[in-house]
Order: sequence, then structure tokens, then C-alpha cells
Amino acid sequence: MHSQLVRVLGSDQLRPIRTHLIAVTVYAMLQGAAFALLVPVLSALLDGDTGGAGRWLAVLAVVTAATGVAYYVQALFGFRTAVSSTGLLYHRLGDRLGGLSVGWFSRAKLGSLTRLATAGVGEVTQLFAHLLAPLITSIVSPLTVLVVMVFLDWRLAAAMAATAPLLYLTYRWSTSVIGRTDEVVDAAMSRANDRIFEFAQSQPVIRAFGRAHTENDWLDQEMERQHDIGRRRLRRTSVARGAFGATVQLSVTALIAVATGLALGGAVGAAELIALAVLLVRFSEPVAALSDAGGALRAVRNRLDQLDEIFRTPPLPEPATPLRPADATIEFSGVRFGYPDAPAPEPVLNGLDLTLPANTMTALVGPSGSGKTTVSRLIARFWDVAEGSVRIGGVDVRDIDADTLSASVAMVFQDVYLFEGTIEDNVRIGRPEATADEVAEAARLARVDEIVDRLPDGWRTAVGEGGTSLSGGERQRISLARAILKQAPVLILDEATSALDPVNEMAISDTLRALAGRRTLLVIAHRLPTVVAADQILVLHEGKVTESGTHEDLLGVDGVYRRFWRERSRVRGWRLHSSEAGAVAVE
Repeated sequence: MHSQLVRVLGSDQLRPIRTHLIAVTVYAMLQGAAFALLVPVLSALLDGDTGGAGRWLAVLAVVTAATGVAYYVQALFGFRTAVSSTGLLYHRLGDRLGGLSVGWFSRAKLGSLTRLATAGVGEVTQLFAHLLAPLITSIVSPLTVLVVMVFLDWRLAAAMAATAPLLYLTYRWSTSVIGRTDEVVDAAMSRANDRIFEFAQSQPVIRAFGRAHTENDWLDQEMERQHDIGRRRLRRTSVARGAFGATVQLSVTALIAVATGLALGGAVGAAELIALAVLLVRFSEPVAALSDAGGALRAVRNRLDQLDEIFRTPPLPEPATPLRPADATIEFSGVRFGYPDAPAPEPVLNGLDLTLPANTMTALVGPSGSGKTTVSRLIARFWDVAEGSVRIGGVDVRDIDADTLSASVAMVFQDVYLFEGTIEDNVRIGRPEATADEVAEAARLARVDEIVDRLPDGWRTAVGEGGTSLSGGERQRISLARAILKQAPVLILDEATSALDPVNEMAISDTLRALAGRRTLLVIAHRLPTVVAADQILVLHEGKVTESGTHEDLLGVDGVYRRFWRERSRVRGWRLHSSEAGAVAVE
């Protein structure tokens, strides 16, 4: 657990953790000493030795006062460590997630990650505020009593030591049961969170297909399954804690029987017997609390394992000696790539070779699943290729540091996400330090100025979480504006005009043609105006470029592109008209 805490919290947090551990240990030892001092105090009182009782009572008072001070100090250190660890862990977790490849996030469920980043952090850091002190006290205080008991009566001390193996085995069993149960409950809660996220995000689809009642039933079933698991958890943990508590009480009963036997044999006086009995009862209290503390520790350990898995996941490696691209030329050489954990065994890209000359516009077309989006993601190094290389300006993207690569590539995704805030906030994400004139120019090129002029609040219009208050076309234009504002030498658009009307699509196509002379553009599109405007068109099929050339070149070849063009042209030429019978026909 120590090594996990170092990985998760960092080595800088070791000093306050160790200080807290020392403070808790001192407090636990003083508490155990206070328990043990009850024996001479009670023995003297019961024997009528008031002078001796007074002296021992004074010692007990001093130790008790020191115990109170030690308790305050360890609690103060505990809460300070918990607060500092919480802030530090949030920052470290955010930095770590930011350094992982996009492929990791595709395997991580949103609900599970959300639960880990919220409740998980709190559960780990509560170790210092609420858990460590009871846990150490439950161990150190009885051990202190045991050491004192050696000087009071070695035979009773030996009997106490003899109960330790049984207590330990029962403790391990009970905490194991509690830990396994907590794992099952945590998995159930993660599934329920995933289901709730899915239910909320898929409302348009659910309602469009009349599946609201069915989805509600599925959600209810998942919640009921979680409740069932929670009830089973209560039963199992109650049995585990009860078994350990019963073992503690049986051990104390056996020790009192041993002490009574010693008293009957004359080895221990009546006064000492009563004092020892009181001590044994006090001895049982922290030991009995060990089950609860151990179960809570096992739950924290489970959460710490999940966090540790994230911190053990290697990020994309950074180059020891970063290089800078000479220009914005993009090259793929013998690239072979397949998505981790993908159901299909065949790679998406299989020996791909292509070149995008600097400051030109390239359109990438091909059937679904041919790897078009994968090409765009590999340029931005969302993943590393299995074989071959992806180069920008003659430099392998793996030899470019993350900040330089990020500044070199701007992307407009097919599924646009806008952050909660205003239109201006979302455009400025491209370059927060941009001037008002630069923001306005990017908005003009992406036709966002039309949106701003139409809305009552203009630039201060709230877009809602994910941009839900805007249409799909408006979100795409805002995403394009922030990509233009970034002024990266490489601009990648993945179906960036798919939600635009024909008029705005033509305007954006004109904008792209203007940008092509200043930036390297890669456009993944099926819309004809965007494709025709490209300096070169690459046809991707089964992970390789099968055709390349200009629009006119490819139309002269009986291949995939010409068939694609004919199909799109035929669809584009469809129009609706009314027949004499009043029906609507397609022509």
C-alpha cells in the first residue's frame, strides 16, 4: 500500500504522511499506557493504600492529559494531510488523464471514471482524516497493554499473546469478506452510473423510437439489481463483523477465566484480579474496533487499486530530444495500425503510404470503416502506430513534444463538443490570448458572425453543456471558428460540413480554399463541393490508398471515386414534385 500511495500521491506527500503516522502511533501508545495504569490505581485503592493510589492516580492524570494532547495533534495532522492530499490527488489525476492516449478513454466507461474521480478521491484521502487513527490505535494500544502486562503478570501476558493468532485469522477472514463484497457493490454502482449516463444522453433516440418505457424498465432493473447487491452486502458484512466481535469477546472471556484461575490458586490477589479484569475489558474495545477499521481499509485499498491502475498506465512517451517540424508537410510511410481491443483482428490501416504537401488541401474519401478518421487521429498522435511512421515536416510525430504537436494541429471533429459557457468562450478555446479582431475574423470565416448577430445575447449566448442549446450546424461552425483561430499550420476537418445547409457549405468551402494557401488542410468529406475544391483527392480502401489525383483525374478512371461521384451526383439531382393525383414523387 505504501508504494501505491507514493505513485498516486507522489513522493512529496510522504513527509506529512509519515509525520501523521508518528503522531498517531504516539497517541495509541499513550492510550495503551493509560489503560495499563488502571491496574496499579485500582489495586492500590482496593488494598486500601490511599497514598499509593494517589501517586498512581497522578501518573494516570499526566498520561491521560498527554493522551488528549496527542489526540489533538494527530487529528490536526490527519485533517491537514487529508486536505492537502485531496487537492494534490485531483491535480495529479487530471494531469495523468491528460497524458494518456485517447485509446485508454475508449475502454474506460464514463460512469466508472466519474465515480473514481469524485467519490474515489474522497474515499482514499479519508484514510488520513478518519481511518488511520482508529486502525493504528486498534493495533498499537493492545500491544502496549500486552507489553505492560508482561511486567504485571507474565502468565496472563502469555495467555493474551496466545489469543493473537485466532484474532488475526478471524480479522483477515472478515476483512476479506468485506473487501470482496465492496468490489461487487462498486461494480454494480459503476454499471448503474453508466446506465444513468446512457439514459440521459440517449433521450432523443429513446423518444424518437418510442423506447422510453423500455429504457425506464431497464434503468429500474439496474437500480433494483444495485439495491439487491446492497442488501447482500449488508448481510455479509454484518456476519463478518459479528464473527470478529464474537471472537474478541470469547478471547476476553478466556483471559478473565485464566486470571480467575490464577486468583483461586493464590498467584493473584483479589484486588489485582478486579484490576486485571477491568484492564482486559478495556483491552477488548480497540481490538473489537479493528474489524470496522480493517473493512474500511479494504474498501479504500480497492479504490486505491483503481487509481493506481491509472497511474501505472504508461502515457504516450515523450522524446528525450524533441525536434521541430520544418514545414507542414504530412507523410505516412508504411503505417500499420489497429485499435487496441478492437473486435476485428485485421488492422484498420495496413501499410498506408500518403503525402499531404504543405499549404495544400487534400480530400480523403472512402467507404465507412476504411480508416479515414483513423488517419486524422494518427496525425495528432492520439495513438502510436504499430509499424511505419507518421511525419510532419519530415519529423516523426513521436519525436515532437506534446506542446509543439498540439500547436501544430487543429481539428474539427465530426461529433462536435462545446464546453458549457458562451459562444465566445468556446471560440477562444482555440487561442485564449487572441485579440477581439482575430476572434471576429475567425468567426467571419466560419460564418459564426451570422449566429452571433441573430441571437439576442450575441457573443455572450450560453451554449449549454455540450452545446445543446444550438443546432448541429451552429455547433460545427463554432468548432470550425476555434480551429481557425488556433492558427495551426495543419487543419484537419472530419465531416466538418455535414450538418451545414448548401449555402453555408459553399461559403465554408470558399473559406477552406482560401486557407489552403496558408495551411495544410486534410478534409474528410462526402459532400461534393468540399471534395471538388481539393488540390488532391485520396481514395482510401481497406487501409490503403487505392486512387489519388485531382477531381478531373479520378473521373477519368473507372474506379471507386468515379462510382462515388456518380452516386452523389445522382442523389444531388433528386428533387421533389407533386403529381396530378396530389402525391409527392421523387425525380
